[in-house]
Amino acid sequence: MECGDFLEFQDILKKMRDVDDKIVYALNASVPSPSFRSEINPTQTCEELYNKLQENHDDREKSIRNCIFNTADKIRGLKEKRASGDVDLSVAKLLNQEQTKLRLLKSELNVEEVVRNRSLKLYYERCRGFYKPKNWNLK
Repeated sequence: MECGDFLEFQDILKKMRDVDDKIVYALNASVPSPSFRSEINPTQTCEELYNKLQENHDDREKSIRNCIFNTADKIRGLKEKRASGDVDLSVAKLLNQEQTKLRLLKSELNVEEVVRNRSLKLYYERCRGFYKPKNWNLK
């Protein structure tokens, strides 16, 4: 995922959070009322939903952390350039922009944690009777 433009990065994250945004609908489809349980296997659908949630959470977190790493690396390079005596105004401006982007990315990591916890809590409330992952970790 490209991290150069933070707003574009946020748009991509928003699209990736679609599963979390529609978790209630997905749970309603996964856990049918008792009269429809013969038609749908809630254990299988809960497991599939959990796996999909985990995959999406892991992908998003990996993308955010990757962008944090790349941005921090860029900041280090700019600071070295500034410390070497290069007092070009464009370097200072770019450094400020990258530092702002780094703060925004770190706050996005916090947003990701909130989204993850919300989704897993809703998942647990509805699917706990049908499927509990081996490494269950509800924070």
